[in-house]
Order: sequence, then structure tokens, then C-alpha cells
Amino acid sequence: MRHPSPHHRAALAAAAVVSLALTPLAVAAGPAEAHSGGDNGKVSVGYLTQWGVYSGFSTKNLIASGAVNKLTEIDYAFSDIAPDGTCSSADPWADWQKPIDGANSVDGTSDTWTQPVAGNFHQLAELKKAYPNLKIVMAIGGWTESTNFSAAASTPESRAKFAQSCIDMYIKGNLPGVVPGAAAGIFDGIAIDWEYPDEAGNGNPHGPQDTHDFTLLLQELRDQLDAQGSADRKHYILTADTPSGAEKVSHIEVGPVSRIVDWMNVMTFDFHGPWETAGPTNSQSNLFPSPFDPAPRPTRDDPYPDNGEISTAEVVANYLAHGASPRKIVVSIPFYAHGWTGVAPGPHDDGLYQSATGVAADVDYNQIAAQPGTVHHDLFSGAAYKYDPASKTFWTFDDPQSIRQKVLFIKALGLRGDMTWSLDGDTPDGQLMNVFGLAQ
Repeated sequence: MRHPSPHHRAALAAAAVVSLALTPLAVAAGPAEAHSGGDNGKVSVGYLTQWGVYSGFSTKNLIASGAVNKLTEIDYAFSDIAPDGTCSSADPWADWQKPIDGANSVDGTSDTWTQPVAGNFHQLAELKKAYPNLKIVMAIGGWTESTNFSAAASTPESRAKFAQSCIDMYIKGNLPGVVPGAAAGIFDGIAIDWEYPDEAGNGNPHGPQDTHDFTLLLQELRDQLDAQGSADRKHYILTADTPSGAEKVSHIEVGPVSRIVDWMNVMTFDFHGPWETAGPTNSQSNLFPSPFDPAPRPTRDDPYPDNGEISTAEVVANYLAHGASPRKIVVSIPFYAHGWTGVAPGPHDDGLYQSATGVAADVDYNQIAAQPGTVHHDLFSGAAYKYDPASKTFWTFDDPQSIRQKVLFIKALGLRGDMTWSLDGDTPDGQLMNVFGLAQ
């Protein structure tokens, strides 16, 4: 691993006081690069889940909450990768087969059994019709659908086959069992969410070859998307969702990857959570480091300690140190909360940095208000959290105040924008999206 330069370390220390002190990083990292999305190039990306159609969160909800007015792009999660290394739908019924009734339809009309494309895909097409500046991107992989990435990226032939199949299905719109081209024009690009190159992720096959193969896979996609874009006279977006942990980042060729993609959605969340079953309680997405954080610091002998100290500012500094331009970095913000139980109040009666006896099931932000307790904001880290001394429950999440700080950070450094997982976690009136979208 290449460590941050003294310049980056000094700027990072100052960032703990005020984000504007990090502005020199943006200058040092190089000029802005060609971009798409928005007049000033800023992007606000929201993940829309395929399975929301079953839980009652429809595409129409984005209009009712006002979220659609804050977004430049929707990433649709997820496409699967078949064992033969080609793109395939994880749920064709949700994607294009399920008829959506008029009450849940973007345009107020019900799908029919005879139309070739219904389901989520048709609703996304209707949303684009109503909001023509909005981009729709197909996200491939994710935690549960990354099993076959390593094999698909392993040879020139497999990479070409993968890219061709994804473009054929999602850009040309050739869905299985449907009239050829019926879904053309819905998707404006592809997002690769490989979790993770040369890392097991959800028990996935992996190996050291993944590091360079990931770069080559993105280059193959970029080349084929550009060729298709030349024929269609448009630019097709290519992005990558990339990890935040320094050890995982060390298995990515950050500089080359950043020059291939339009930008990287850096997953600056899940820093801490229920996998640390006994705690100590901590933030899952803090903006800055705190001098009181008990998590272990990297050392020369142990550069990647388990559940080590981490912050969004440090993650961004690491990407810049590895050759990424600020214009290629998007900061990700969670719309959900992790929690612990059996947490003592601690010296400040807020449960922060305390041991736990168990974990609480994750909840969306729209459920946090119903949880008992008091919301706190940490002065040092910029993190939001909630603690209830009666039930001894601690929650870590982002709220409007913490997101405003992140938006200021994004603007101060000249970063590309923000991304969230996922849109169905917000309140019906869009409390988070109303500040999230300020990155535009």
C-alpha cells in the first residue's frame, strides 16, 4: 500500500476542525476531467432496489417525496451474472414482467398483460419520460450477485463476452423472451459493483489476479460502451462502486480505474456495525476521525487492523493519494442504521464507544424516529447517533445535519457528488434527499 503523503496527512488533520482545510487536496490532485450529468458536473445518485416492488416502495414514490427533483441518476439494483459469465436478470418478474397497477404507476395507467415490458423497467422508462434529464443506470453485482465476477473478468474472451451481453441486454434492450429492442432507451449506462476484487465478499471466488482483471474488465466495458455510444450518438455512463476499507482498496488499481470510469461511487459506509457483536459502539459513516475513537490505528506491523479506525475524510484522502482525481470521487451516504443492544451509557450518557451484549436488526432511516432515545451529534467526527438508556440501545446512521456536513465537504474538495443506498430508506417527505441533493 502507498501511504498518504505528508501533505495529505496534514490536510486531513486540519479537516477534523473544518472541511475547508482539505481544499488543497483538490488542487493537488489535478484538473477536472471530462464528465457527464448536470450543468456543473455534480451528481446525486440514488439506488433503487429491484425488490422494492414487493415491499411497497414503487418508482412513483420518488415523485411523491420530491426525491426525483434532487437526483441526477438512479442506479437500479441489481443485475446478476450467470455462471457462463453473461449478464442475466436476478428477477425477471420484478424487472419487466410484473404488471404495475395505475395507483402505483408513474403515469397513472395500469400495465397490461400484452405490453412487452412492464414491471420496474417500464416504470423507469415512464420516469425518464417525465424527467428527461434523469439518467438511469443498471448496477451489476452487489453483495449477493458478485459470485461470478472473478471468472467473467479472467480472460480477454470472457471480458468481451460479459461486456457484450450486458450491453445487448440493458443498452440495446434485448430481454429474454421479449421482442428484440423492446427495452432500448431505458438505461443510460452500467455500474459495476464487484464486492470485491481479490476479496471473498459474500463467500465469492477470488484471487490476486482480480486486481488487474478488474481494471481490464472496466476498460472492455468502456470500449464497448463507447463504440455503442458512437453509433447511438450519446455517451453511455460507466461507474464503479468501490470499497472504503484501506485493505480492500489496496486490491484495486485506483489510478487506472478512475481514469476509465466516469466516476467511482466510494462506499463510505459500514465502517462499523453488527459484525462487531460486542462493540464497542461506533459510527458506520463518520465524516472525520475522532481523537476519542477506540478503534485500532494502522501501524507498520499491522497496516490493516480488523475493524480499525476509519472516516470518510481518510477514505477520500487515500483515494487521492492513490491517483484518483477529486472529480472521480462520489461520497456514499447510508439511508439506514446499524445498532447494538446492552450498551451502557458511558461517561457522557450517550452510549458512544461502549461495549455491547448484542446487536439490533438494521432499520431504515424512516424507522429511526420511532426508536426510543435521544439523537446526538459528535462534534469531532460529524457523526449522528441515537441512544436510549432505558433499553440500552445504540443506533448509528446519517441524518439531515450530518448529511449537510458531508455536502459541504464534497463541495469544498471539488468531489463529484453523493450517492445513497438506498432510496426506500428515506421518509415519505424526503427528509434526507432534501439535503442530499444539495451536491448538485
